[in-house]
Amino acid sequence: MSDGFLGLDIGTSGVKAVVIDARGAVKASLTTPMALSTPQPGWAEQRPQEWWAAAVASLRRATRAAGRTRVAAVGLSGQMHSSVFLDGRGSVIRPALLWCDGRTSAECREVTARLGEDQLRDWLANPALEGFTLPKVLWLRANEPERFARLDKIVLAKDYVRYRLTGSLATEPSDASGTLMFDTARRRWSEDLMRAVGLPPRLLPELGESSEVLGRVSAGAARLTGLVAGTPVVGGGADNACGAAGVGVVSPGDAVASWGTSGTVLAPTAEPKVDPSLRAHTFCHVVPGTWYVMGVMLSAGGAFAWHRDVMARELKARRDGNLALNDEAQEVPIGAGGVTFLPYLQGERTPHRDASARGAFVGLSLAHTRAHLTRAVIEGICFGLRDSLSIVRGLGLPIDSLLLTGGGARSAFIRRIQAEVYGLPVVRVNREEGPAYGAALLAAVGVGMFPDLATACRATLKRLSPERPRPEAHRAYEEPYRRFQALYPALKSWGTLAARPPDLPRNKVRRSRVAS
Repeated sequence: MSDGFLGLDIGTSGVKAVVIDARGAVKASLTTPMALSTPQPGWAEQRPQEWWAAAVASLRRATRAAGRTRVAAVGLSGQMHSSVFLDGRGSVIRPALLWCDGRTSAECREVTARLGEDQLRDWLANPALEGFTLPKVLWLRANEPERFARLDKIVLAKDYVRYRLTGSLATEPSDASGTLMFDTARRRWSEDLMRAVGLPPRLLPELGESSEVLGRVSAGAARLTGLVAGTPVVGGGADNACGAAGVGVVSPGDAVASWGTSGTVLAPTAEPKVDPSLRAHTFCHVVPGTWYVMGVMLSAGGAFAWHRDVMARELKARRDGNLALNDEAQEVPIGAGGVTFLPYLQGERTPHRDASARGAFVGLSLAHTRAHLTRAVIEGICFGLRDSLSIVRGLGLPIDSLLLTGGGARSAFIRRIQAEVYGLPVVRVNREEGPAYGAALLAAVGVGMFPDLATACRATLKRLSPERPRPEAHRAYEEPYRRFQALYPALKSWGTLAARPPDLPRNKVRRSRVAS
């Protein structure tokens, strides 16, 4: 038996397990899909117990598929912000409110009014946004007081799975810094914030580092998963930080653009740089003493999946459904024939900080086809990521090229559009396993296979040749991009982008598949 390292990513659309060997070769990669519950428009929930069930299924299948590779350590990654409310016995109190849940606008206004944005910037390096964990806790206190009275601990998605694997309640800085209860610059829980909002610090779990062993697989979990009892489980990290680690973006000077359900542009920094207008986030990286600045759009791959499922239902069940749409869109010239898509299907963070924003197609005529709409959706996602890129670069972070990961890295057509919209070379690496791969590298560091994460990345990842933009194509995107930028304020001023009041009864739940 040879030693391997397992990364487990608790995503929105599924739970992925990846086993790698000491050279970084993938020995097994399995995903168990999950559903998303939307009890009302703008709400998004999942049951943590379903995360655990999907984790068990993925772990069992991955440990079998790995053959003679013995899992020596486990690293965890997961969706940021999503709240797990536990009682004193460790039981889940209610379904988790997810990162894309927008019900907490009133609580965000309350926090901002009480503290002011200058104080939020100083204490937390981030604004009060609906997706963060703190507003969800305050929503629980205001709207479900009986459940709040039972609350003993607040944990995040990956940390709930750690608890079920090991019995240990703990987290680490990269995920903690997305809760709005963490002093990001000083890498510790913010007691000042907790006092200001009237929450006891005892609600928060213990802190460790991302490559530190924070628990060991219990005998009961071993029987369920196929892991060996006593296997170390390291701290791991937030999905965006682990996704960056999974393509080697762990040091200042690099940057990565990611398409998952959401979309991000992330750049590491040696100090906690903060956007003065708080349009981008500043979080802790999975490397000690390192932070990153990140712009976030809430619907990237999620917007493309919505378009596919609504506009191309006959392609939904086909394995090549996305490819077929891309092939259609390639026949449409830059600018989508004048059609512009705003991808704000679930609100938006960067740059608008508007949970009530909604999507739109603008510029339609009888001459347009589905291919024009597909091209507009892809361009709209890239334009949204360019907004984030501009903010990150505006903080003085030098970005000469972009690593790509996620759905936007797999398609040559979409890679080309990204390069030409951004005006930068784009680069892939020889592994495309996402946050689970970064979590596996952290597991290897945690048990001494590598002295640090940068060494682990150099030993296991290889960058492919850059794909460079055509200058004339980048120039051709300028007018469509300016049109995209002008549409949000124009439509917002007419009230056409605001979310409508919920029109579904509270007991009607729609469950949908989300795609990355």
